[in-house]
Amino acid sequence: MRVLVTGATGYIGGRLIPLLLKRGHQVRALVRDPQRLQARSWTGSVEIAQGSVAEEGRMAAAAEGMDAAYYLVHAMCSGPDFARTDREAALTFARAARGLRHVIYLGGILPEATGRGRSAHLRSRAEVGEILRSHLPVTEVRAGPIIGSGSASFEMVRYLTERLPVMVAPRWIRNQVQPIAVRDVLAYLVAALGREDTLGILDVGTDPLTFKEMMLGYAEVRGLPRVIVPLPVLAPGLAALWVGLVTPIPNCLAVPLVRGMVSPVVADTGRARRLFTEIQPMPYREAVESALERTRQQEVQTRWSDALGRDETFRLEDREGLVREVRTALVDAPPEAVFRVFSSLGGDRGWLVWNRAWRLRGFLDRLVGGPGLRRGRRHPRELLPGEAVDFWRVEEVEPPRLLRLRAEMKIPGRAWLQWETREEEGRTRLIQAALFAPTGFLGWAYWYGSYLLHALIFRSMMRAIASGAAEKGRSDEEA
Repeated sequence: MRVLVTGATGYIGGRLIPLLLKRGHQVRALVRDPQRLQARSWTGSVEIAQGSVAEEGRMAAAAEGMDAAYYLVHAMCSGPDFARTDREAALTFARAARGLRHVIYLGGILPEATGRGRSAHLRSRAEVGEILRSHLPVTEVRAGPIIGSGSASFEMVRYLTERLPVMVAPRWIRNQVQPIAVRDVLAYLVAALGREDTLGILDVGTDPLTFKEMMLGYAEVRGLPRVIVPLPVLAPGLAALWVGLVTPIPNCLAVPLVRGMVSPVVADTGRARRLFTEIQPMPYREAVESALERTRQQEVQTRWSDALGRDETFRLEDREGLVREVRTALVDAPPEAVFRVFSSLGGDRGWLVWNRAWRLRGFLDRLVGGPGLRRGRRHPRELLPGEAVDFWRVEEVEPPRLLRLRAEMKIPGRAWLQWETREEEGRTRLIQAALFAPTGFLGWAYWYGSYLLHALIFRSMMRAIASGAAEKGRSDEEA
């Protein structure tokens, strides 16, 4: 079939596309920034359309000639009006995609509570499903917490369990939820394509567990003794803030994840099991083991942080008012060795120099609502355009010539950190540039107020990269 995939740069979309291609489908991906799909192994096999589901003209052009579409977008981290944004996007998509024979939407299992007892996030996801079903032939796949390497739900369980030997938690951790392995979610999404008998709502998941059992199950897999004591309080807001502090998950994700478990979230999966007898949902413990193994093997295809969220795409432009702090060094190593050093910065490795200062900067950023350093990176050496590295986003990467990171921390302006390599007389010229486009007086005050500290850090970083690259170059020669 000819299939349109929206949300192609997200956690599910980035894993779904190669599966569709493997089945022989023709895929068109709708993305706001086509460059974010550069370097994907499957990019050359798909057609890329630029735009979003909220732009009716571009959405209609993307849907033209398509048989079916996957609706995999939501506005959870787009601000307090995310429900209105989701509603308007769904209506725009429905108007623009009237010619499609089948739409598959990934939503969430609804809790037993009704009305205002449901979280705003789950109410919004249900509303989107209702809008789509009222205008189009839709299969709404409703899933609970998705467990897989790099998923938000898995990362929340993982970090809470790893970091807290003893946990005092609100009573909602005794509520049952219905987790599902990412492998099984993808299997349902692929298997439903083109089947009229799947129209309507399909609840999918494995055996229900309490959130406490999910954490203890993870601890058992890891061999970690853990004690969890439920208290007779609810406190979802405070718990969400705590999750945002302890785990890499930002508050815009932590709050809906937690509020979605204040009531039991269990559904009847009988219809899905009858329609798809070939899919046997993986037990929770097995899903945890699989996610941990893929993380250990550095085979994480996509992460929760891949989506842009509220951060609209902007790119470096050489315009008036752009200020630069540029340093160069001649390194006795090939460009490949130099690139390997600066492209592996961030995440668990850190930033080579002044790591305490970087951590402090990350902590301060989190206090004002930024991502801080908690997002880490998907892979210790490999980088793809559009993915997160701590509080940066990879804007452009061309091994071994160029790496440009775009800042997503909270600052009064736009900032980039860039490295280039150029061959020069048998050696490599390394060019490191910090670039900043200030916004008003506060932007200029920020740049000049922190200039001396930045200059000290960037000078030390430049030397460390050059030194590390020279050492790698010597090691490569000896090998």
